[in-house]
Amino acid sequence: MKRSEINAIMREADDFMKSLGFHLPPFAYWTPREWRSKGEEAREIVDNQLGWDITDFGQGNYERLGLFLFTIRNGGVENLKTGQGKTYAEKVLVAEIDQVTPMHFHWDKVEDIINRGGGRLAIKLYNSTDDEKLADTDIAVSMDGVKHTFKAGHTVS
Repeated sequence: MKRSEINAIMREADDFMKSLGFHLPPFAYWTPREWRSKGEEAREIVDNQLGWDITDFGQGNYERLGLFLFTIRNGGVENLKTGQGKTYAEKVLVAEIDQVTPMHFHWDKVEDIINRGGGRLAIKLYNSTDDEKLADTDIAVSMDGVKHTFKAGHTVS
């Protein structure tokens, strides 16, 4: 992907978020010169990989299989183990119409997925087996505070 394409995706996503009244933290807009002037006060940003991320999941087709992310906060696995520090992440994800994000899961964290943009978000649900395959067991999920149970492979939207 060309840098000009990455810059365009970043601008469009930033404009979209601002149109919804959502503004990124100041470090999102630091110039290279400002980054070079930072020291230990910015260590959390670097260590926890906060900031911009644009991926085509190695497929070379961002329009079909891609995702824009901005990580605002991100705790570490060590925080989850000790219950100390940041035990959560906060990420903004922007997907275009008909853009697909591959299935994934995390052993060590739970994700809250909140659709703030108003589009139709469809998520296919599965549990995982110990060997990281898709389980055929029912899925228990809380949606807007209401518990639901779905069959494996059910799509919520």
